[in-house]
Amino acid sequence: MQKLTDRQRAVLEFIEESISEQGYPPTLREIGNRLGIKSTNGVNDHLRALERKGYLTRQDMKSRTLRLLRHPDGSSIQTSAPVPEESADLISIPILGRVAAGALAEAIEHPEDTVKIDRMLIGRGQDVFGLRITGESMIEAGIHDGDYVFVRKQLDARRGDIVIALVGDEATCKRYFPEKDHIRLQPENSTMAPILVPKNDWRTTQVLGVVVGVYRRLD
Repeated sequence: MQKLTDRQRAVLEFIEESISEQGYPPTLREIGNRLGIKSTNGVNDHLRALERKGYLTRQDMKSRTLRLLRHPDGSSIQTSAPVPEESADLISIPILGRVAAGALAEAIEHPEDTVKIDRMLIGRGQDVFGLRITGESMIEAGIHDGDYVFVRKQLDARRGDIVIALVGDEATCKRYFPEKDHIRLQPENSTMAPILVPKNDWRTTQVLGVVVGVYRRLD
């Protein structure tokens, strides 16, 4: 059995502690916050190393499917709860953090977390991701700061659809209106002006997807 680095041991101990105390493994963000690892990619690097060394396993790179195979001292775990199979009525959705230009594929590959929701809540289509909303530009559409939107990944949209679009280096949530000379990204906040992108500056890849659902945590 390959030896663990101090950081790998700390990651494994925190996962074991979380499963023991809560009954389920921590998210990538929780691991990073606990151990001072700034990026989810950094956390994933440690998890991949632990997988290679035979200390844990997981399904589809998802933190909530982590299952320990060995204790930090290298001894085997004889009894561990099996990972529940995916229900035909549920779909796993990656929850992304900040999405910058050109980084959607990487963000989906290394999500901050995943959630499972009923397929009927997001309609048809499987290629869906979640994104946390920052700001109040869509409050009159019922989308508030801190909400999560579920987004069907696609490169086109109908006039008036609420989309996630790239403007400069950042993703933004707005209504999509193609006009004669420009694309108008309209906020749903009467105090804010629309974003106007000249047609000759617009690229088809700037639409990341169409919003198909909203989730708000009631604390």
